[in-house]
Amino acid sequence: MTQPRFDADFAQKFDTLLRWRRDVRHFAPDPLAEGDMAELLEQAALSPSVGHSQPWRFVRLRSPQLRDTLAHHVDEENLRAAQRYAGEARHDDYLALKLHGIREAPELLAVFCDEQASAGHGLGIATMPEMLRYSCVGAIQTLWLAARIRGIGLGWVSILDPHAVGAMLDVPDHWSLIALLCIGYPLEPSETPELEQKGWQAREPLADRLFER
Repeated sequence: MTQPRFDADFAQKFDTLLRWRRDVRHFAPDPLAEGDMAELLEQAALSPSVGHSQPWRFVRLRSPQLRDTLAHHVDEENLRAAQRYAGEARHDDYLALKLHGIREAPELLAVFCDEQASAGHGLGIATMPEMLRYSCVGAIQTLWLAARIRGIGLGWVSILDPHAVGAMLDVPDHWSLIALLCIGYPLEPSETPELEQKGWQAREPLADRLFER
């Protein structure tokens, strides 16, 4: 089999893709084609995983009632999280941030890790069982990039109680929530992260995060 060649033009486009991958909170109302969602999930499933265990479990949320319940839950957790900034100048800045698009995004996807995945036969997790979860994170990143190629945005919601969400979705006890994802077309595409636009946090130099031993 001939190995594919990724030329300079592809490399440049890949760099652009990485720079345009955004954590989206503002979504247009346009629905996603079913074929697009199917392809995104198929490509996410091409991600590497420890022992080839493929521990990701995707749950598409179809129920309007469940969507509303999740939105209220995240709103409550958001207010609770705001308390950590009480008395600080950032408190009002925090409350002004839009941190989820659960009500607007045309698609909601919960990603779980099957902590008892039989595939892979336990290879690679004897000393680092968390590798199963890291594998799921890798699948989410693949999904994120695959979505961006199609002009589709993704927002990762983390201000929630994982156990409460697992109970809401009625999944097995040995499934751990990795992410609640909002998926849809961005209302205002931008190369600059929204948190940077709002003055919350700029991108810092790689040199500050690179070490040698």
